[in-house]
Amino acid sequence: MQINIQIQPKKWKRGIFFNKKTYADKPLLTFEEARNHLPSPIFDSRPDYIECYWRTWEIAYGNTHIPAPESGFVSNFIDAAFNDKIFLWDTAFITMFCNLAHPYIPGIRSLDNFYCKQLDDGEIAREYVTKTGEEFYKWVNAERKPLHSFFHNHYKHRGLAQINDLDFEAMFKPNLGRTVENPPYLRLDNLNHPIFSWAELESFKHTGDLDRLESVWEPLVRYYDALRYHLYNHFGLFVTDWASMDNSPRNKYLGSGVDISCEMVLAARNLVEIANILIGKKLEEGALAEVDGLVSQVVRLEQDAQTFTDSINNLMWDPETGFYYDVTNEGKRAPVKTIAAYWALLAGVADETQAAKLAEWLNDPNTFYRKHRVPVCAADELGYDPQGGYWRGSVWAPTNTMVIRGLEKYGYYDSAREIALNHLDNVVKVYKDTGTIWENYPPDSIDSGNADKKDFVGWSGIASTLYLLEHAIGLKGDAVQNELTWRLQPGMGTIGCNRYWFAGKTVDLIAKEEMNGMYRIKVSSDAPLKLKLQYANRETLVEINGQAEFQI
Repeated sequence: MQINIQIQPKKWKRGIFFNKKTYADKPLLTFEEARNHLPSPIFDSRPDYIECYWRTWEIAYGNTHIPAPESGFVSNFIDAAFNDKIFLWDTAFITMFCNLAHPYIPGIRSLDNFYCKQLDDGEIAREYVTKTGEEFYKWVNAERKPLHSFFHNHYKHRGLAQINDLDFEAMFKPNLGRTVENPPYLRLDNLNHPIFSWAELESFKHTGDLDRLESVWEPLVRYYDALRYHLYNHFGLFVTDWASMDNSPRNKYLGSGVDISCEMVLAARNLVEIANILIGKKLEEGALAEVDGLVSQVVRLEQDAQTFTDSINNLMWDPETGFYYDVTNEGKRAPVKTIAAYWALLAGVADETQAAKLAEWLNDPNTFYRKHRVPVCAADELGYDPQGGYWRGSVWAPTNTMVIRGLEKYGYYDSAREIALNHLDNVVKVYKDTGTIWENYPPDSIDSGNADKKDFVGWSGIASTLYLLEHAIGLKGDAVQNELTWRLQPGMGTIGCNRYWFAGKTVDLIAKEEMNGMYRIKVSSDAPLKLKLQYANRETLVEINGQAEFQI
């Protein structure tokens, strides 16, 4: 088979919307150097949680990197380190637990290396070669043909065929139903999961870094506009091919993806939220012309979000089954239930009735309520693999995080916590058995299933760090409100955290459960903050300035 390798033109302009042009960063820390700065959780009854927590950070620090000089990358970064490329999807989710260790690990700064490669029409690739900084050549539309996919049949590569056995010609052209005058620089395979804005907001709400939010505003808007231009079709939805769910049973029906369509709503709404934050900053500075520009963007983005939401609910929601589905090129709903539907919660697409139905599906043992929650493909679908099978049934930290955040948006806090603790507990059990963290986990047994990538920190670090602190111990910082929420549960014994970091301040907290069922709490902070305590259906707000001790 003759292989025609296309190399992208060097003349393409990159990074013109991001103000960081050359490499500059703080020296990388080793795990040993960083350990005494990292949050130190306390959970006396679960030493296995604590052991796995520290091992996760140890692996994470082993996966931090200084960019190669020839790459053109501008910041140090963290990566799963399972091959020679960095990935948009992976990196965005890695930042979400690295926020806990900011600024002692290059978490959110890792996204700088995507913004500095942004093309002049706003496109950002999902994948870059680590050494050279170039887009992965297979998914570069070097000839500027109309939007197409390189591997529409890529889903076959897990167990059915090897990638290298597939022809290198374009295999799929989406039906946009409209004329696109300027073809994309990248192929459809390279344009998916627009979650930069979500990752940046998650980081901002923990760190309070307003300067960063301002610096990424234009790259985020340009990226959103590029996807809106290239992927929007005549159904009012967004096209995708395998959407990084390599071998999912859904892939043969795509079409318009429920995930990419909801993610575009999410991106629009995240950008509105960021714009409103920046408007407040500009008003304080008296930059009224910039305020006017931001206001006009808010109006446009809110209109987009509503338009896309209407199309998703009209075409992707099935009222008979109470579920969101992908849509084929012919405009029919695909007959496969996958985790992709739950982007409708995070994006705020679902109304209260639809959200309730989606929440019900998560409690159905025949579909998504499995021993290890939540599988990416419903258990009653043809092709479901009880041992994982990659995207045929595995449990993944990124998709679980999306589900959890979506449930929280609609007030399903107990369900969100239950899923988080199930995932945390099972990840820790498998760690104790195998000594490592895996890329994904099987839904129907508590082991590594048929996963093949270990030491995956990587997004899998979310469970043993973020879920431990936020859902098991119950701590969540809000930099915008200068408020730390602590949700306590009965029967926890002695729990807390030393060196919990958020909004530039460090807090030590410990709660000891007493015989009467109440907690004795000690708090010490190096800066003033509000501590919101939630316990036994009561909420108490305490102003902390230095040290405090009290009972709840």
